[in-house]
Amino acid sequence: MLLRRIIFFFSVILLNFSFAQKRKKLDTVYVYEKVTIYDTIYLEKPLKLKSNNYIFSPSKIIAKEIKDIYKENIEKKEIEELVRKKINNRFQYGIEAGFGFKNTNWGGELFRKKQQFGEHIGAWISKSLSFTPNLSLQFSADVYRWSSTFDLDGTKEDTFLNGFYFTEDNQPLLFQRFNNKHFEYALQLKLLYEWKNIRPFTGVLANHSAYKMQFLVPEDNVLDKLDDFKNKEINIGFSLGVQYIFLKRFIVSIEYQQYKMKNISLKNSNFDFDIFKTNNNFAERKINFGISYIISK
Repeated sequence: MLLRRIIFFFSVILLNFSFAQKRKKLDTVYVYEKVTIYDTIYLEKPLKLKSNNYIFSPSKIIAKEIKDIYKENIEKKEIEELVRKKINNRFQYGIEAGFGFKNTNWGGELFRKKQQFGEHIGAWISKSLSFTPNLSLQFSADVYRWSSTFDLDGTKEDTFLNGFYFTEDNQPLLFQRFNNKHFEYALQLKLLYEWKNIRPFTGVLANHSAYKMQFLVPEDNVLDKLDDFKNKEINIGFSLGVQYIFLKRFIVSIEYQQYKMKNISLKNSNFDFDIFKTNNNFAERKINFGISYIISK
């Protein structure tokens, strides 16, 4: 009986030990985490303005934004155009220098012998017309110095002008010398049309060519004073030409000018005498080449 109890006791101990070993066995445990993803969702719906009860749909809002951008671009272009017009409406001014050739027929064969060469300097001011910026008016003033193509000296040679002349009150005059070297003073108003950098123009002008002839005149009844007989006529003419702008501040030009000279005469206020016949009409023609510099900004 005792033996059975001992055997039962040891059996219970062995069973408990075996179950304890089984409980120590490791198992894989899976852990799951719940992840919630949040996102922003925009819903389109009409916008109600309570103050005026207006409803703007999204398409109208987009259209309004496009109109605003278009309006801004238009305003920008208008501002640029206004700035350009403001610049064009300002006065421009500059200086010019150049050379040219002149033909004239009032001196007969002497003047037609060959062309006169001359240089000129001048200044100008211009302004665009308000109603069309491509058109502008330019006013200029120039001084020319023309070289001589002949020189008649009655003291050194026998010329066709040598001899005595008499005034209306019979005072004697003795020819001395004459050449066509002279200064010319000109004022001109031009109308210019600007296309890109090319500016054709036409204009009207007035000039005075200071020719002179020398005579020995009487002083105290003695013919021993050298005096000048000069012309005082103002001649009217026209011009045609073209200008080209380069480097923004430089202008090169070529120009044709023609004057009509009416009743030219060489006179001295102290003597009533004119070597030329009255009611004469002559012409002067010129071709000028010039370069200008724009001073204004």
